[in-house]
Amino acid sequence: MHLFYQPDIRSNESTHILTEDDSRHAVKTLRLRVGDSVLVTDGQGNRYSAVIHTTDPRRCSFRLTDVQTTPPRPFSIRICVAPTKNLDRIEWFIEKAVELGIERISFFFGQHSERRVLKMERLEKIAVSAMKQSLQSYLPKLDDALSFSELLKTITEEERFIAHLPNDEPPVNLAKRATATGQYAVLIGPEGDFSDKEIQQAVAAGFQMVTLGPNRLRTETAALTACQLLNFINA
Repeated sequence: MHLFYQPDIRSNESTHILTEDDSRHAVKTLRLRVGDSVLVTDGQGNRYSAVIHTTDPRRCSFRLTDVQTTPPRPFSIRICVAPTKNLDRIEWFIEKAVELGIERISFFFGQHSERRVLKMERLEKIAVSAMKQSLQSYLPKLDDALSFSELLKTITEEERFIAHLPNDEPPVNLAKRATATGQYAVLIGPEGDFSDKEIQQAVAAGFQMVTLGPNRLRTETAALTACQLLNFINA
């Protein structure tokens, strides 16, 4: 069954219009016809059963037939990551993290960051595509990039981790530090790693230092590994 994204859908209205991109995809690529069944999500947990009403490649319409609401997961994952110099890598992370399951992705510019610009519109399209591809009903929140100190002010999650090896104590893997059904925030540094000042700020804000395994990982690999580990302990 094909899944489409309609963020402003209203269940009390009988007919709705797909976006122009989705309309073209439905009519030209998928060759859907009047009466064909589809699924539509608003990205907030609601998944609607619907049938195609008209097949205009610019304004393909559909009628709702049923709705199911998926409750939020009993845990939440927020990965806070410094954008990579090569933007393709961060795009890859977003796609795979959404497929695995994640509630929020926050970006920050650290002292050692090489990239200082992000095209959020493109990243949001990648997240939407991954949500539809993996047949999920929740669209993760993507936050505009902040400075590291400003990012720390936004953290409300109770379980806080920074992927950095401590110098004065044995490293503990994230999978052993985190507890099931938690609300997690994980900091992943840029290619040049966190500065000493940033590490001090994170520790002062309640972040625990953790390792993600014995190997040195690229930024995007570390971010995805953290996401997978937290999903795994809640499986």
